[in-house]
Amino acid sequence: MIHESPAFYQAIADRLPLPSKAFIDGSFVAAKSGAVIETVNPATGQVLAAVAHCQTEDVEHAVAAARRAFRSGVWSRVAPEARKAVLLRFAELIRANSTELAVLESLDSGKPIRDCLKEIAIEVPDTFQWYAELIDKSFGKVAPTGEQACAMILREPIGVVAAVLPWNFPLLMAAWKLAPALASGCSVLVKPAEQTSMSILRLAELAAEAGIPAGVLNILPGLGETAGQAIGRHGDIDAVSFTGSTEVGRLFLRYAADSNLKSIGLEMGGKSPFIVLDDAELSPEMIDNAVMAAFWNGGQNCSANMRQIVDRSRQEEFLDRVVERAKALVIGAPLDPATELGPLITREHRRRVLDYVESGSREGARAALSGAAFDSNAPGSFLGPTVFADLVPGMTIAREEIFGPVLGVMPVDGIEHALTIANGSEYGLHATVYTRDIDRALFMARRLACGTVAVNGFTEGDLKTPFGGYKRSGSLARDKGTEAMAQYLQTKTIWISLGDAYASIPG
Repeated sequence: MIHESPAFYQAIADRLPLPSKAFIDGSFVAAKSGAVIETVNPATGQVLAAVAHCQTEDVEHAVAAARRAFRSGVWSRVAPEARKAVLLRFAELIRANSTELAVLESLDSGKPIRDCLKEIAIEVPDTFQWYAELIDKSFGKVAPTGEQACAMILREPIGVVAAVLPWNFPLLMAAWKLAPALASGCSVLVKPAEQTSMSILRLAELAAEAGIPAGVLNILPGLGETAGQAIGRHGDIDAVSFTGSTEVGRLFLRYAADSNLKSIGLEMGGKSPFIVLDDAELSPEMIDNAVMAAFWNGGQNCSANMRQIVDRSRQEEFLDRVVERAKALVIGAPLDPATELGPLITREHRRRVLDYVESGSREGARAALSGAAFDSNAPGSFLGPTVFADLVPGMTIAREEIFGPVLGVMPVDGIEHALTIANGSEYGLHATVYTRDIDRALFMARRLACGTVAVNGFTEGDLKTPFGGYKRSGSLARDKGTEAMAQYLQTKTIWISLGDAYASIPG
C-alpha cells in the first residue's frame, strides 16, 4: 500500500540508520584498507554515507568464508526443506520491512518511491518465495538402461558464485540472482553497484535473521575496477552472474579466461524496439505503454523500448499522442508518491545522456519534446523526457544504448521493413509489437532476434518466464524462471554397474 504523503516517507528517511560496512562471514566489517566510497543522493547531490570500499583483500576474505561454508555443508548439503524454510522466512522478513527498504533504495538510487515499493514489497519477496517453493520440487533423472546398470543424473550446486549487480534495480536484480543461487545450495558473494549499496546491505541483516548461515551470503561494496575485477579474476569463484553494460560483460569474460575459466552468465545492454504496425490501435493504454516503455525508471532500464518503429502512415498521430502523454509525466522528488520520473543516477550520467540528445539534433533528428529545460546548475541530476522523430538507422541515438529518457520514433514502410530495422542492431534483449492481426504478431515474434517479445503490451513477462538476451545483450544464461537455476547447478552422472548373477533367474 502506498501512503499518499511525502512527509510519511521523509520521516522514515530521517530516522533510518544508513548501512556503511561490508557484510562478510556473518558480520558487518570495514574494508581492510579502511577505504570508503561516498554514496550520493541523486535528487539532492548530497552525500548520504561513506560506504566500505572493498578491494582484493576483502574479496579474498569473503571467498574464503564462502568456500568454507560450502564445504561444511551447512547450507549446500542440508535437506531441501531446511533451505526452503529459511528462504520463506527471509521472504516474510522482506515484506515486513519493505517500506524501510524502499525508502533506503529511493534515497540511494533516486528511483520514485512508488516504484521502489512495488518492487520491494511485492516482487522481491515473491522471488525468494517462488524459488524457496521450487527447492523440494526439482528432481533429477534416471536414464533408461538395461538391467545390468542404473544411471542417475543429478544436479548439484556449483559452489561459490558471485552476483555483480547494476544500479538501476538494486534489490530486484539482487533477488533475481540471489534467490535461485541460494535455493541451489550455493554460497554467494554480491557486489552491488558502488552508487547503490545500502539497500542490499540492509537485506543482509534480514538474511542473517532468517537463518542463512555465516559465510553463505557476503556483500562487498566496491568499484568495478577493484572489487569487480578481483571477483572476476579469483580462482576459487566457480561462477559469476553479471547484469550491466556490454563493455563490462566483455571484461568478465576476459577475467574468466585469464583465471580459472569460471562460468560467466551475462545480461547486458539493449536497444529494444517498440514496433507499431499500420493496423495497431492507438488506444490510451497503448500510448501509456509506449511512454512507460521508454521513460519508466528514467529510461535507465536495459529493456527500455527507446527505438519506437512506427509505420509511416501512423507516425504523426502516434508522435503527437506520445508527446502529449510524456508532457504529463510527473517529475519530482523521489519520496513523493506522485512522482513518476525521478533524477538520473548521477550528474555525470545526466551529462552523458545530454550528449546523446545533442548528437540527435546534430545528426538531423526532429526534436518533438525537449527534456533539457531543467536548470543544469540545480542540485540533483534531473532530466525530463525527450522525444525525437524522423530517426534513420545510422543515427547515433538509433544505434547506441542511451540509458536515459530519450525516445526516438523511426518511420518504416510495412512489416518487412519494420522487421529489418528492428533486427538491425547489435543488441537483442527485448521487443514489443503492436498489431491487431495475430498472424502478423506471431510472424514478428518468431523472427525478432531477441530474448523476450511482448505483444500488445510492454512487459518483461513475470517471474515464471526467463529473461535474457540474444547477440550482445547476453549469454545463454537467464534470470527468472526455472531456467535461472542452470547458472548455479552442475550436472553429474552416476553410473552403477549391476552384477549379472541374477540375470538368468526368471521373473
